[in-house]
Amino acid sequence: RHPRRRRSQFAETARRASAEMARRAAFEPESDDDDAASTDELTNTVASRRGDRSHGGSGGGGVLELVRRNWVALAAGVCVLVTLGLITGVPTARKTDSLKLVSWNIAAINNNPFEYWITHDEAEYKKLMRDVQGCIDNPGHAGDVPVAAVFTPEMVAELKLLMNAEGWVDLDVSSDYFATVYGDKPIISGFIRDGELGKKRLVSMPDRLTNTINLQGGGLAHRPTVINCYDKSFRDKADWWTQWKVFVFAKKLTLASGKSVRPVELIGPISRAKYPALTVMEAGISKPLSTIALAAFDAILVHVLDTCAGGRHASKWQPLRAQMCAALNSKKDARIAQILGSSLYRDADVIFLQEVAMAFVQTLRSSPMGAEFDVRLASTSDGKRDQNSAILVRKSCFNVSSAVDRTAAFDTILAKAGKDVPVAPGDVIALSVAGMPTAPGKPPAKFLLASFHGDTNGLATVAVVKAMSELAGTPALAGHVLLFGLDANTYEHGSSHKQGVLEFADEYGKLGLSSCWGDRPDPTNHTTFNARTYLQPQLNKAVKLSDLDKPDVGDKNPKDFILFPRGGFAVVRTTKDNTGSGQYLENTVFPTLAFPSDHGLLATVIKPTPV
Repeated sequence: RHPRRRRSQFAETARRASAEMARRAAFEPESDDDDAASTDELTNTVASRRGDRSHGGSGGGGVLELVRRNWVALAAGVCVLVTLGLITGVPTARKTDSLKLVSWNIAAINNNPFEYWITHDEAEYKKLMRDVQGCIDNPGHAGDVPVAAVFTPEMVAELKLLMNAEGWVDLDVSSDYFATVYGDKPIISGFIRDGELGKKRLVSMPDRLTNTINLQGGGLAHRPTVINCYDKSFRDKADWWTQWKVFVFAKKLTLASGKSVRPVELIGPISRAKYPALTVMEAGISKPLSTIALAAFDAILVHVLDTCAGGRHASKWQPLRAQMCAALNSKKDARIAQILGSSLYRDADVIFLQEVAMAFVQTLRSSPMGAEFDVRLASTSDGKRDQNSAILVRKSCFNVSSAVDRTAAFDTILAKAGKDVPVAPGDVIALSVAGMPTAPGKPPAKFLLASFHGDTNGLATVAVVKAMSELAGTPALAGHVLLFGLDANTYEHGSSHKQGVLEFADEYGKLGLSSCWGDRPDPTNHTTFNARTYLQPQLNKAVKLSDLDKPDVGDKNPKDFILFPRGGFAVVRTTKDNTGSGQYLENTVFPTLAFPSDHGLLATVIKPTPV
């Protein structure tokens, strides 16, 4: 009935409690407390109801932890009371003493729509992928024709003329070498499945440089190949070859940097120091040799899809690819924004995003969500790699004018760790921000918000969380509550090369943190399930369609988390979503046409515990 008075009373309680905790921290010995025990008990009760195997941890105990526990609860309560008292017109069934956090790795756009298995409604998709798998696994003598029968000597000669016009050298040596080493090899068993070819990067390197090119103004240019979203069709192999030559050697493009180039100018020599599988001779001719190998690779893929299963898919694979590209690429940003803007997630107080392109940030800022949320990227965000972490803060909860980018300070702390931590620019954002004032003369709550995208094997995750925890403990951020959404890239089974999820839990527990999955997450509570198909260069990682139901197949792991101070909050509920409709379908590969990310979306509601 009197929300302003209630908020003022709460803030005054927070101020007094903070002063008392500081006094106790200075003079009282370390001890456990009943509040911590009751908080752990409440967290365990909530976790058990949702089926998690959580338990109370003891890491980070003592008086400093006691200060953190009680102050966090009060500070967060101030913000929550204000936030939910000010929000209007947003559907919510939450109580006014809770805080809703969302975290989602929306995943960088994959240039190859065929690279990973997806859940598709049309039977033609499974038929095509099953037949391609069969052609590559067991091509038979009739299907495994020589490379020279598909990428003919006449095509090599045409390519030589075009490279000669570029002023390239050693063209006779390059073409003769290719004909001698690869010309008579079978297209599948001797070329597509040649592991040494992959180690030498003779196909993957020029493919990386010319597959999908970022243009000025946010546009994209695609090389005519099967494994990207090229928007034109090929009538046959001859038509493909004409389009390929025009694109690579004649198409003038203005890159995102403003530089004007033709795709051929992006191809360069391959370093033997970096890829020692190359011989000295191959390294010396790697520029023209890799260009020939790339053209042969593209020609073989077109041939396989046009002839596989007796040519059954010749007229179908290109329309299917166009449909997938629309859902997973060209219309992906719109679908991501639609999911975030739905009634399921729009009532969040903070949204943590990972692998965000700068263009998508502009999309959000100009969307209806931009009126409700302040959308932040780190000052260190990388526009070239364009896989950045971002934070959306509700304007009615936070005083956005008080926000300070703390990412540079975080980077300094991480660098002092003295380890080669695999963190790239844009992977982390750290933002301090104050809540809205509760009453005249009363200090608002303060928060340190962080979002992080981990490396593939999760080897940077522990170091990053430690550095962020240290940042939260610096004098400049005294009294700030750490809320951290991250794609930790942790694994059900850890090793020396992969970060195990339980070992990660041990580490964040030592820092006095807990997670939306509790102190001890269930290793089988997966938030990813993806697997590579046979239509991508790394065939050693390909998974058969029939093997997708096996328990240890594909990337099926517990990778995503939201962290917060242990003892300061109790988890009311946590949900995960891989459909966009609030449901998570276990043992279903994704992305799907309706859910264009390979990471599940997390939403957790946490309730501050009383002093």
